[in-house]
Amino acid sequence: MRVVTRPDFDGVVCAVLLMDALHIAPPVLWVQPSDMQHRRVAIQNGDVIANLPFHEKCHLWFDHHYSNQPKTPVDGMFKIAPSAAGIVYEYYRERLDRDYAELVRQTDRIDSADLTLDEILRPENYPYVLLSMTITNHDPSEAGYWNHLVTLLRIRSMAQVMDDSEVKQRCRQVVAANIAYEKALKAHTTLVDHVSITDFRGLDPTPNGNRFLVYSLLPDCTVNVKIVNDEDNLASIKVGHSILNRGCDVNVGKMLSTFEGGGHPGAGACRFAREKAPDYLKRIVQILKKNVPV
Repeated sequence: MRVVTRPDFDGVVCAVLLMDALHIAPPVLWVQPSDMQHRRVAIQNGDVIANLPFHEKCHLWFDHHYSNQPKTPVDGMFKIAPSAAGIVYEYYRERLDRDYAELVRQTDRIDSADLTLDEILRPENYPYVLLSMTITNHDPSEAGYWNHLVTLLRIRSMAQVMDDSEVKQRCRQVVAANIAYEKALKAHTTLVDHVSITDFRGLDPTPNGNRFLVYSLLPDCTVNVKIVNDEDNLASIKVGHSILNRGCDVNVGKMLSTFEGGGHPGAGACRFAREKAPDYLKRIVQILKKNVPV
C-alpha cells in the first residue's frame, strides 16, 4: 500500500494524515495531475490516492477538485472543499494518533488562497504560509525534501518543524527567491483589461516564488494567467482568481478541463504539448476577458 499524492502543501498534509491513519510506510509516490490524467503513472492495487484525479486501480481515493468529480460512487471520499487534507481529516479524524486540527485549518486556508494581504507580502512572519512556499518546485529530485516534511509534520510541533536545519535553509531560500520573483513578475507580466498575463516561457530556469504576489502588484486584475515551458517539450498554464480583487466569474477548473487540465472554480492548471501554447493561451485569455461563467 502506497500514498500517492501531488507535491504541494495540501499533498504533503494528505500524506501525513493517511500515513498516520493507515500506518503506511514511506516513501510517498509524488505525482503530477497531468501525469495521472494522461495515464503515465503505474498505479497499483492497494494504492491510496489523494489530491489527484481518480484511477480505477486504487484502493481509496480522496479529492476536492471541481474538475475531478466522480460520475459513480468511489471508495474513499470526494467533495468540494477548501483542501483535500480537510477531507482526509474528516474521514479519519477518530483514527489519528495526534491532533492535526491546526495543521488542517491552515492547509484549508492556504490551498483555498484565503490569506490576508500581510500574509502575501510578508510570508516570513507566518510559519504555515512560509513552509508551504518551500514546496513550489515540482522537480522529482525534490522528493527527499517532501518526504522529510511528511516525517517532520507527523512527529514534531510546528515550532520544531520550522527549527529543522533543512527547513530553515529552505525558508531562507524562499525569502530570497520571492525578492527575485517580484522583479520577474514586474518584467514579464502585462495587464489586458482585467486579466494579468505572466509569460515566463523565455526564462531558464523558470522563476519560482510567491504565487499570490502578482495580485498585490496588479490590484486592478481579477485573474492571473501564467504560462511557462516545462521539460519534455511541454508547456503549462496556471490560472488563478485574484484573492484581493474578487471579480472573476469564470469557473477555472471547468474551463481548463477543455484544455487538458482542470482544478477548482478559482484556480487550476493545464499541461500540454508546447506547440499548442499560442492557441491555448489566446483562447483562455479570450474566455477570461469575456468573464462569462462557464
